[in-house]
Formats: sequence, C-alpha cells, structure tokens
Amino acid sequence: MIVTPLTVGPFQENCYLIADDSSGVSAVVDPGDEPDRIIEMIERSGTTLQAIWITHGHVDHVGGIAGVKRRWNVPVTLHPLDVPVYRLAGQSALIYGIPFEEPPLPDNEFSEGEILSLGSLRFEVNHRPGHAPGHVVMHGHGIALVGDCLFAGSIGRTDLPFSQPRDMAASLKQIAQLPPETIVYPGHGPSTTIGEELQSNPFLNGSARVVAS
Repeated sequence: MIVTPLTVGPFQENCYLIADDSSGVSAVVDPGDEPDRIIEMIERSGTTLQAIWITHGHVDHVGGIAGVKRRWNVPVTLHPLDVPVYRLAGQSALIYGIPFEEPPLPDNEFSEGEILSLGSLRFEVNHRPGHAPGHVVMHGHGIALVGDCLFAGSIGRTDLPFSQPRDMAASLKQIAQLPPETIVYPGHGPSTTIGEELQSNPFLNGSARVVAS
C-alpha cells in the first residue's frame, strides 16, 4: 500500500491517494480543492483511479471532486447522513468567499461496517459522527483515514451546523480503541498514531471534554 498526501486549498486540507502497489489501482480520499494538482498527483502515481471516497461533506473536503470526476468518471461515495452537508458546500464557499465548483451528487453510500476493496487492500468503514452527521473513518492495513474527527493533538470542530459534541465524544472513544500503532491520516495537519494521541491528546486521554465552542 502507498499513501500519498497532498495539502490543498485555503483551509490546508489533506487529500490522500491510496494505492495498491500490487495491482496498480487507487482511490482518492477527500479531494478538497485544486483539482489540477490532485489530477497531477494521480497521473504521476501511474495508478488507475477507481474511486473517490469522502469522509464528510464540508466545503474544504469536496471542492475538487467535480474536476477529478471530469477527468476520471469514477464513483463518488459519501455517507447518506452527510448529503445535506454536501449540498450546502457551495453556500459555505460563498460565505468564506472562496471559488468553488459544485460537485455532482454522490454515486454510492457508505454504510457502517462496509468493507471497501481496492485491489488486494481492504478497508472497513465506520460511521463516526460529531464533526458532521455522516462522517466516516476508513481503516485497514495499519492506517486510519479519520477526516476531521481527530488531529495531532486536537479534534475537529463541534460548533458548526449539523455538528454534535455528544456524538463526537462517542466517536473519539471508538477511534481510541484502534490499535495504538495505527497511523492516523487526518483531514488537516500532520499524521500521527493512535498511541501518540492516547498519550498527548487531551481529548483522548481524558484531560479535556468535547464541547461546542
């Protein structure tokens, strides 16, 4: 497995290309902005793109979907509870004053416990709401793509429309049960591990509580 990160857009969002080296197929996770750069990353990898996976529908995670899907007509998958958030992304872009191309509606829906296949790779999908109602985490092969649930030393916001602090607290407890050696690839900031966060992240070690700002 090869994981290639690319930080894009004014929100410095992390897009990831997940590739199965043995079969040469890949999926792009959260193409949030700058689709030309994302397309260049995929083409440079020499892999065949098979899917676009979206952890949640916030504007900074979906702004590059239209451009990527124009280049490769592959299915976009999102949890159904985040479709309202996804549909409002364009309005959010107007509020923030950033350019935005409306993404097409998702082709597929994530479901709890679903296994995603990518060549020889397998990833389990878990519904982890709080930051967004349909937020998902995808994990397998020693990594977790956590979107904006968990950051190195912090967590995603719970004061946004559709956010729910109580759900976030429950989701963090579940994420914390992943093996400590699991490499965490977040939606913003550097990668980390579950073990590191259990030691240093106040929201995982019990020294801070999840509340709305």
